[in-house]
Formats: sequence, structure tokens, C-alpha cells
Amino acid sequence: MNSPIMIACAHGTSSVQGAAEVNALRDAIAALRPGLEVREAYVDVQQPDLVDVVASLPQEDKAVVVPLLLSVGYHVKVDIARAVKSRPGSLAAAPLGPDPRLAALLDRRLLEAGVTDRDSVVLAAAGSSNPNAAKSVEELAGQLRELRPNRIVAAYGASAKPSVPDAVAMLREEAEGGAGAGESAGAVDLGGRIVIASYLLAPGYFHDQLAKAGADLVTAPLLPSPVLAEIALERFDAAVAANSDSARTSGDS
Repeated sequence: MNSPIMIACAHGTSSVQGAAEVNALRDAIAALRPGLEVREAYVDVQQPDLVDVVASLPQEDKAVVVPLLLSVGYHVKVDIARAVKSRPGSLAAAPLGPDPRLAALLDRRLLEAGVTDRDSVVLAAAGSSNPNAAKSVEELAGQLRELRPNRIVAAYGASAKPSVPDAVAMLREEAEGGAGAGESAGAVDLGGRIVIASYLLAPGYFHDQLAKAGADLVTAPLLPSPVLAEIALERFDAAVAANSDSARTSGDS
């Protein structure tokens, strides 16, 4: 049987550089798996829209939508789920995060930016109204804490709290010995900087906003990195395998 088509579905961005980085990610996925058809789709901002891509598939083809997104949120639970449900033979894979390899990649970005053990870190995610998204980010923050001794606080660009500027302000107050400082806050004044670790896939609107949040330093986004293509393929394979197991179980019953 032919391999299903991968629909590598990103959020979409008006950033030329961000769009180029995501396209390069799709190219990297295809390069790692010769013969796999990788199609482009988006849930917002850019075209082609995911719903249109799914609807345009030949009737005999099966497809797996792989979210090029970092956590479970509205786009995964609603947009992608709805598109998959609209066409029999389509599957949805898990998003790219959380994953220990993403924590390691964030650790690398912090090292590249010259972050020291004395600095406090705001792990900045895009944010979602879906509470599962925050759980995913907190899980990733825990994975990052296993790699670094820094004070690490998760924060969000939209739809969840604390906001990135609020987290920066809180850590700034701690650093200055304000009301939030001390053992009760889980930190002591080390005299370091406030650093934002960009838990975002590529440059774009949310990453641009991080520069305005009041931190001393903002790291680069996750892309480019071969790790993202490897994880995307694993999510694809896991969805295919789970569907095969389900079909086998149904056939046995």
C-alpha cells in the first residue's frame, strides 16, 4: 500500500523570513523521507487553507495532517480536527511539542545567546485558550529545568496567563528584591539578566512582540534545526501506526 500523503500544516505568517523557514522545514521533512509526498497547508494568514487542501485530495489517497505547531490548542483541537473529520481516510498526528529534543534545542538557543546560570528565563510560547496548550508548555518548561539551573517561568503571547511582559516584570521585581523576591518565589537575587527564550517555530508577529516585553535578551526561534523535521516524521509514523493497530483490532473483533 502506498504511504499516506503528509499534509504539513503550519499556523501561517505574514513574515517573509518566517514563511521561508517553515517551507524549508517541509523540504527537510521530504529530504529525510524520499518518496513521501509532503503538501503545504495553513490554518490562518496564508494559503492554501487546510480545509481546501484536504478537500482537493484524490479520492483514493489517504493523508495524515501533521501540525507544525508546538502544542495542543484551538488549531489542533478544532481547525485540524474538523478538516480531518470532513474527509474519510484522513488522520491527524500530534503536534511537535512537548518533546525533550525541543527542550534541548531551547537550551542550545540559550547557550548561543550567551545566557549564564545567573540569568532568569521566561519561556515564551504563543498561547492558546485551550488549557491543554498551557499544560504542554509547562511540561516543556520542566524538561528545560532538567537541563539548566536557571529560574524558568512559562509565559504566553496571547490567550493565557501570565503574559510575557507580566512574567518579565515579575522576574525584574524579584531581581530587584521586590515583593515577589525570596524563597517563597522559588528564587534568590543572583544579579543576572531577564532573558526570553522564544518557544516559537519561526520569526513572525509573536516573535516580534517579544522584543517589546522588557527583557534584556531574546533568543532566536527554534528554526532552523533538523530536529523539527525528525519530530514531524515521528508524529506522522505514530499516527499511521496507531491507525493500523486500530484497524487490526476492529478486524479481529
